Amino acid sequence: MQYRTLGRTGVQVSTLALGAMNFGAIGRTTQEEATAIVDAALEAGVNLIDTADWYGEGQSEEMVGKAIAGRRDDIVLATKATMPMGERNRQGGSRRWLFTALDDSLRRLGVDHVDLYQMHRWDPTTSDEETLSALTDLQRAGKIRYFGSSTFPAYRIVQAQWAAREHRLSRYVTEQPSYSILQRGIESHVLPVTEEYGMGVLAWSPLASGWLSGAVRKGRDVATHRSAVLPERFDPSQPYNQARYDAVERLSEVADEAGLTLIQLALGFVTTHPAVTAALIGPRTPEHLRSQLAAADTVLSADVLDAIDEIVAPGTDLAPGEKFDTPPALLDASLRRRH
Repeated sequence: MQYRTLGRTGVQVSTLALGAMNFGAIGRTTQEEATAIVDAALEAGVNLIDTADWYGEGQSEEMVGKAIAGRRDDIVLATKATMPMGERNRQGGSRRWLFTALDDSLRRLGVDHVDLYQMHRWDPTTSDEETLSALTDLQRAGKIRYFGSSTFPAYRIVQAQWAAREHRLSRYVTEQPSYSILQRGIESHVLPVTEEYGMGVLAWSPLASGWLSGAVRKGRDVATHRSAVLPERFDPSQPYNQARYDAVERLSEVADEAGLTLIQLALGFVTTHPAVTAALIGPRTPEHLRSQLAAADTVLSADVLDAIDEIVAPGTDLAPGEKFDTPPALLDASLRRRH
């Protein structure tokens, strides 16, 4: 396992980090399986575990807490807030909610602090000053060591950095964006910004929701967990899905010629980018974990990276409709028209 510094924090983290979204209801992963996954990941050298209050309405945090009991000091522990956890004020980036949300997360995790507390999404109803002030106070109280953003548009990352400077508050030190061979849009806007501000980057969905797992191939029935939940994302009649099927076939050939699995190619691609600190893997079973850990020391040659660029051009999203950092005005016509 390789290790890198998380932004400018001085904290060393493994280049493959364990994402716990599938623990519990979302991935139907039991506590026994979750503990086995955590055990195997730690044994392989993974030292960062990432979860969120929203995953299974707290179930993932509870399962992570049980799995890491007795070895908290060996782990860089990260969680998130802002996604809806009930009605009205139980969401977002307000001081009122963040203080409550963090206490709830600490209780479920069974710890007195988290190393990295991330805003799961940008909250357009709350000012940067409000959120950053709350996070700074939680940091000073010792309940969080650092805080970061997740899936923020590039312009919001910049705005938050300036707000922290203007109001003399602590700043976001990490960003957690979606990034894979099939979704490379952040190369043109988010990653240049995170590099400029020295932020650590924890890339989620490096296997593109299973598209790069080897289980999704042209002409075959797709029977992945994600395809059962979101079948439209794998419907070959959709042009953007057809583009992904075509790309996967060509990428599989590149992997074969390089003597790699498609998973190794996909994870090696993500961790090769100089702006990326770690790729978040999200196994549902110990078997999934083993296939992903095989990429821990994968280094792609320039020829392989050039071949990938020929298949999916740098800065290109093959499924632009599945982006999560799109400015609201591009999704809601009323926000781009005068009234």
